Amino acid sequence: MQLDIFTLSNGIRVVHREINRPVAHLGLLIAAGSRDELEDEQGLAHFIEHCLFKGTQKRKAYHILSRMEDVGGELNAFTSKEETVIHSSFLSGDYARAVDLICDIAFRSTFPPKECEKEKEVIIDEINSYKDSPSDSIFDDFEELVFPNHSLGRNILGTLESVKGFGTEDIHKFLNRNYSADRMVFSSVGNISAARLRNLLEKQVEDIQFQAGEKRELIMPEPTQPIRDEQTRSGYQTHVVMGSPAYAARHDHMRPLALLNNILGGPGMNSRLNLNIRERYGFTYHLESFYHPYLDTGLFGIYLGTDPGTADRAMNLIDKELKKLRDQKLGVLQLSKAKKQILGQFAMAQENNGALMLSFGKSLLLHDEIESFEEIVQDVEAMKAETLLEVANDILVPEKFSRLIFRNTQP
Repeated sequence: MQLDIFTLSNGIRVVHREINRPVAHLGLLIAAGSRDELEDEQGLAHFIEHCLFKGTQKRKAYHILSRMEDVGGELNAFTSKEETVIHSSFLSGDYARAVDLICDIAFRSTFPPKECEKEKEVIIDEINSYKDSPSDSIFDDFEELVFPNHSLGRNILGTLESVKGFGTEDIHKFLNRNYSADRMVFSSVGNISAARLRNLLEKQVEDIQFQAGEKRELIMPEPTQPIRDEQTRSGYQTHVVMGSPAYAARHDHMRPLALLNNILGGPGMNSRLNLNIRERYGFTYHLESFYHPYLDTGLFGIYLGTDPGTADRAMNLIDKELKKLRDQKLGVLQLSKAKKQILGQFAMAQENNGALMLSFGKSLLLHDEIESFEEIVQDVEAMKAETLLEVANDILVPEKFSRLIFRNTQP
């Protein structure tokens, strides 16, 4: 896999993979997410992401939204706990258009007060829609349970009160503190040479000079005792999330835990939870485990939605599956199959060039390196059953889990 990595004259890094495909993907990734918000800024990173599209020095909102769609492309953005991303997919012949638009949005937005006020209503509606969906909102509430009084535990969308209170001054304070060249990466996958891409980007950013932003200082969440919280919500299902803090993204055991997560409740229909709870007993339609590694910590968890009468039995079955992984070392054949499955999933993901673009950019942005597929294969193949057993006994321990349960109020 040939990657070109270089730095623009104003300090922004670029990673590019040239491919002979008709569709290209370009994104600007910024190391500023909800965990970079101060206590009175909850939801501000996400609010800024929305307002970036409301007008620039040369475009109104309509022209921003139409610029790529007029030529069959797509323009989008998202905010996560640790980054904000503006990205576009388009025909390779429209690279200049995409570069111009993304740079215009990111560096020349004017944040028109009237437009931003209207966008508050959009975000408030987004918050309310989450409240109407317990299968979505339970994840946000669970993170607050596991990371109390910490920015990682706050809802990315913010609260109704915080969003209503944001003003232009808040936006610019956040931007000045967090949007600096050393915390930005352009990532590209498409049919264009690195030299041509560099020229297009330089033309758009040569006059953009950043004042030195604050050095990103991450505050690691304090250890807490497991909490069990049961609430009543309207609906016909009981929803459950259980889990605990886990390994950070560059921890030696990050990938072994990812493999265990795949075995336990990953996307495969042959995951242990799916086979032994859904297929054998028919207790649930939606059941999964998840692992989110952050820069300095992580989160492992299990979710299920089920009928009220089967919720406790399903949780007991989950505990039994966790016990098997803690007590029984994987056999040679089991381990080989698990490795082949996760490597196959990763290889197929390599065919999604849009996802690759985001992966390259995030790796360079947050970790200053990009692992090749060959390096990942070597890492996975080197895993030993003893290591997986050690990780299972460290993380997959129900006694360490916090549990959030939404009991239904419908008959």
